[in-house]
Amino acid sequence: MTYVLASSRPGYEIIAARLISETGERFICISNNEELTVKALKEIKPTYVFFPHWSYMIPEEIYKNFECVMFHMTDLPFGRGGSPLQNLIARGIYETQITAFRCEKGLDTGPIYCKRPLSLYGTAEEIYMRAADTIENMIKWIIANQPEPVPQQREGCHFPRRKPEESNIAELESLEKLYDYIRMLDAQGYPHAFLETKHFRLEFERASFKPDYIKADVIIRRKQED
Repeated sequence: MTYVLASSRPGYEIIAARLISETGERFICISNNEELTVKALKEIKPTYVFFPHWSYMIPEEIYKNFECVMFHMTDLPFGRGGSPLQNLIARGIYETQITAFRCEKGLDTGPIYCKRPLSLYGTAEEIYMRAADTIENMIKWIIANQPEPVPQQREGCHFPRRKPEESNIAELESLEKLYDYIRMLDAQGYPHAFLETKHFRLEFERASFKPDYIKADVIIRRKQED
């Protein structure tokens, strides 16, 4: 069998190599939207196209002609929509499920193959690394069992995609909330939690929570002139 692993996040080439070694099957990595075409997939003839972390819209002609498996970091139908990790932690939710579901027209509405638990403690980067390990095991399970996905039964709750300006921590009032904001944005490709003065922008990362204070690294940049 041949499978496609489509991810715009670094590191999935290593996961594909492990999957090849452990399953004996053929895995092909796609890392950008230009490579994900109907023509390419018809040549590959994948049994499944897995999307563990994909930043682009999937065209209808692809998900209607190939078995496309998406992964979402909430217990669907709860938490459909964007920025699931940050939206969960901002709401004080520290344990979740990764849901594997079939891609269809609606946003995160497709029938579900399986779910696995995921802890949301640690930095965003650490959480994404744990999620990648969990997704790897889910892929192996789906390949081995080829489950028929089950439709989502109840009405969903939607998360809005967070905006860069929401990383501003100026209005936070508790150390717990401040710590959560710093850690949930501490990953490659995300705008770090920040404060601004008249001339500078302070960005925070690698926070640790002490009994009555937070210790964190700070990057100070001069603000761009308007």
